[in-house]
Amino acid sequence: MSTKRVVKTGCMLCHGGCGLLVHVENGEITGITGDPENPLNRGTICAKAELALDQVHHPDRLKYPLRRVGERGAGQWERISWDEALDTVAKAFTKMKTTYGPESVVFMRGGFKGNYEAGYVGRLANAFGTPNISSMASVCWIPRVYGNMMTFGYIPYPDYGYPPASVLVWGANMPETRVGEGRATLNLLEKEIKLIVVDTRTFDLSRRADIALQIRPASDLALALGFINVIIAEDLYDHDFVERWTTGFDELKKHVAQYSPEAVEKICWVPANLIRDAARLYATTKPAVLQPGNGIDNTPNNFQTARALAILRAITGNLGIPGGELEWSQPPAIGMRAPEFDLRDNVSKEMRDKRLNAGTGFLPFAFHALPQSIIKAILEGDPYRIRAAYVRGGNLLLSYTNAQEVYKALKQIDFLVMVEMFMTPTAAMADVVLPVGSFLEADDIISTDYFPLVQVQQKILQVGECRSDYEIIAGIARKMGLGECFWDSSQECLDFILKPSGLTFDEFRTVGALYGKKEYRKYEREGFATPSKKVELYSQSLQDWGFDPMPTHREIPETPFSAPELLKEYPLVLTSWKVQEFHHSGQKQVRSLRKRHPEPLASIHPDTAAELDIKDGDAVYIETKRGRIQQKALLTTDMDRRVVGVDFGWWFPEKGPETMYGWTEANVNILTDDAPPWGKEMGSPSLRGFLCKVYKVK
Repeated sequence: MSTKRVVKTGCMLCHGGCGLLVHVENGEITGITGDPENPLNRGTICAKAELALDQVHHPDRLKYPLRRVGERGAGQWERISWDEALDTVAKAFTKMKTTYGPESVVFMRGGFKGNYEAGYVGRLANAFGTPNISSMASVCWIPRVYGNMMTFGYIPYPDYGYPPASVLVWGANMPETRVGEGRATLNLLEKEIKLIVVDTRTFDLSRRADIALQIRPASDLALALGFINVIIAEDLYDHDFVERWTTGFDELKKHVAQYSPEAVEKICWVPANLIRDAARLYATTKPAVLQPGNGIDNTPNNFQTARALAILRAITGNLGIPGGELEWSQPPAIGMRAPEFDLRDNVSKEMRDKRLNAGTGFLPFAFHALPQSIIKAILEGDPYRIRAAYVRGGNLLLSYTNAQEVYKALKQIDFLVMVEMFMTPTAAMADVVLPVGSFLEADDIISTDYFPLVQVQQKILQVGECRSDYEIIAGIARKMGLGECFWDSSQECLDFILKPSGLTFDEFRTVGALYGKKEYRKYEREGFATPSKKVELYSQSLQDWGFDPMPTHREIPETPFSAPELLKEYPLVLTSWKVQEFHHSGQKQVRSLRKRHPEPLASIHPDTAAELDIKDGDAVYIETKRGRIQQKALLTTDMDRRVVGVDFGWWFPEKGPETMYGWTEANVNILTDDAPPWGKEMGSPSLRGFLCKVYKVK
């Protein structure tokens, strides 16, 4: 007799955390669809989720622990038991801690996947006693968090349900990379809302915009200040809100006078009349939502750009109003960044002060060890040598700047353990590789960045000997004598997370999700969570710490304006992006996804290509001072003539371990720089907006 069931779960193939319905018949998964009741995606899912089983059941999945037996990167491994693998890792880490101190071991988190795995890594690091926890926080999401928190004290969530009358999308191709919000925005267009899009290229969403601004890569801060200039100069700001609920308006008015649309046009390559039109439309079509994306995160100006966009929200009176930018209550669960969960207090201040970058003057609450500082510490021992690393889901050779330096460091590190679903170029450099289960192979809780909810993730199948993140981390902890810092089972851990809700995880399976609640005009009752209890257009705290109290545009290195001498040799400006088929460098081995996007593409304007004798489909080199890569030319008028846009995160699993999966061939981080100057506030390097040249492969 056939048995059928539908299992509610959350996807963690990217950071989106969309709700899914997994259809199971006789114990086998027969299909995956979107959950129409989930407020994040309301039934919409991307190609990665639709084809998730192609990844989960891929023949190249890592199914057993592996130990390296040959040279690093040579692809020679032996299968070992979990007990031996965990024992090997624990002994290596304990030896480093005893010999060189806990700071010699770094725990590194890769791309956020939506579940509590980031919290598990932090808990293990703090239990171990190292101050060195690393992630991509300095160039992804967290600059936006800090920018908002320093301005008005909370992370704003858009009130799509009201709905807004206009949406300003800034550096976010949401239909491809944040499908739930992308679908919500497209649905609003059917109601004839106004849409403004700011991006470095033209794409499907911007073609539907009332106004689309094509900006020079990495000049977003200047454009945002230009918007503020127009809104103040033309008296389009919300007088009542500004007078009652902000501080520093007079200083801001004086400061932005230098960012007239004509001045900003020269910086951003956006016509002054379009800057005025877009600023007017945003300021006068209320309520309005501003949706920034990762496009503003990838430059040293990221924090101050986020500050400028936060100021835009405030002076237009869109904070806390129906259809605007709301503060939501948090769902009843212990957050993965809560001190009682990550055990941060286990590390003394004396040890915390040994963290890489601790004395370099970044924001006082920026606590991650920077990727580029880790690489320097491995290679140069400055300020001390990093000896060992635990890397969870991070393909460092593809995601860290100046990838050739990363390669040198991974060749020299004493001990490297990788937790992965597949062999990657970075995993190929490891001493031990631990196979982790997919989102279909573990019970867990998902807590996404883009909506205040926690939702269930349920185990439906088992692949090989793969284990969950919690099982791996707790197993290592027990081997190191730190078992008291973890629960006896993942079930007990999940029950702990849900304790504020009064639910056990088994009860949560049927509930599915817990949400925060909208809080309209909360500031009228409690003020804003800032020192002044108001929106701080001018931040005295930033001034006291030595940072710009108001956002100020500063040219990043190697642009047409900061390095005009380079223009003769490197006449084009480089940018990059992620495409919907892949999450960062992942999924490149999934054939069904590769059929949709089989090879990396470099987008070039036809006029520029003609000058360079490049035809559509030609193999081209893209080169900077650091090196060169090869991608396939895509001629398109979607690009400015002075800009080339390349696909991010490319390597070639099909090329095998002999070439380390072709990791250098099309990898944009061969071209990026890890040297200062970095962002003053968070140490962010330049990932986009610098000079390059393009020429045909002969």
